[in-house]
Amino acid sequence: MPLTPARILVVDDNEDLLKAARLLLKQHFTRVDTEKNPENLPNLLRQEGYDVIMLDMNFTQDVTSGTEGFFWLDKILQIDPAAIVLLITAYGDVEMAVRAVKSGATDFILKPWSNEKLLATLLSALSLRKSKLEVEKLKSQNAIIARDQQARFGEMVGVSSAMREVFGTIQKVAATDANVLILGENGTGKELIARSLHQNSNRSRQAFISVDLGAISEHLFESELFGHVKGAFTDAREDRAGRFEAADGGTIFLDEIGNIPLPMQAKLLTVLQGRQVTRVGSNRPKSIDIRLICATNMPLAEMVSKGEFRQDLLYRINTIELRIPALRERPEDIELLAHHYLRVYTQKYRKRIKDVSPAAIQRMTKYGWPGNVRELQHAIERAVIMCEKDMLQPEDLFISTAQKVPEKQTNGETLSLDQFNLDELEKAIIRKVLNKHSGNISKAATELGLTRASLYRRLEKYGL
Repeated sequence: MPLTPARILVVDDNEDLLKAARLLLKQHFTRVDTEKNPENLPNLLRQEGYDVIMLDMNFTQDVTSGTEGFFWLDKILQIDPAAIVLLITAYGDVEMAVRAVKSGATDFILKPWSNEKLLATLLSALSLRKSKLEVEKLKSQNAIIARDQQARFGEMVGVSSAMREVFGTIQKVAATDANVLILGENGTGKELIARSLHQNSNRSRQAFISVDLGAISEHLFESELFGHVKGAFTDAREDRAGRFEAADGGTIFLDEIGNIPLPMQAKLLTVLQGRQVTRVGSNRPKSIDIRLICATNMPLAEMVSKGEFRQDLLYRINTIELRIPALRERPEDIELLAHHYLRVYTQKYRKRIKDVSPAAIQRMTKYGWPGNVRELQHAIERAVIMCEKDMLQPEDLFISTAQKVPEKQTNGETLSLDQFNLDELEKAIIRKVLNKHSGNISKAATELGLTRASLYRRLEKYGL
């Protein structure tokens, strides 16, 4: 008869009882540990994750009241709130049993026990442990998904040969668990591609967890990605799963992976190689089963040659490389996208705009769309809000067909001053500085005299 996969810990000051429990339980479960001194419990629990803990209620200092048992029960639940604890005593009664359950115990066992009843109780406790862990996982997933969820409209739109090639790659790769690196400029829809890979995979019923690595500060990196335990640092008021744990069984999407500093790259590589995470403040690793998708607008190969990105990490994340074309490379999709977003925003804002005029389409086709699909989306949204007719006209679109009118050049960067709209000028300056620093948000923010958060707000504002 195969052993039930479970880790059981028996804590009692009676050595004969510990030997008897071990002889019985090792015939049924894969791992059975015993401990005579309850003072060792905190270290044991931080090193190992036990599925069931059998805890004596009375030790040598107190043989009848159960006070020590309740004390150690409380300590166990502080370390692992999902712990399953079976309290054992030779002096049990109904009142103490009720108090034990109210204090967090799962069940109450009297000594001497019946072997059959003890095994049945343990199997029931294991089932409860599994359910608790599933609930904890779902809570973590739902919390992160709710925090990250933003309004996303529609699906991928495109009929161009460039996009048909992208769709073909998705069909070939989605069903596998191969790591995918998505390359493309800001605003091309890299996260949408990642979601499509997930939705067409065998993990589609599990979580898709998106992480913007460029928005996570270095001192929060490990906590956000790998989680932390209560008391690990000043604000760690409770145990919390990181993004990798929340993605267990599903897909984790690491956006802006080119922006993380080298020390964090090393920590990320360790997790990806071992498929294990260790929460901050703990030394107990947890296995994870994830599908990895990464994205960046930065030239990782060049960064490797400059020592700015680890070559071994690049090898780990780019089993498949998928390049998303810029909007200017697929102009035949512009009209299709314009009508798509027209439908989305006329419904959202309850406007009766029937179509986009040919003149407006022509203007959009001539424009270079440096912000790509995201910029077009925002342009259509603004146009729908401002339009007072039943058809979008060129004047409803706040874009300029003049792509480059050089008037000033600084450090090799050309700045267009063909107009004097402050928003457009700020947008152009931000774009130039980002290009100068190859999309590095931290360096661009420093040169612009902004905080990272302020720069991110402007990127969102201008659709960059």
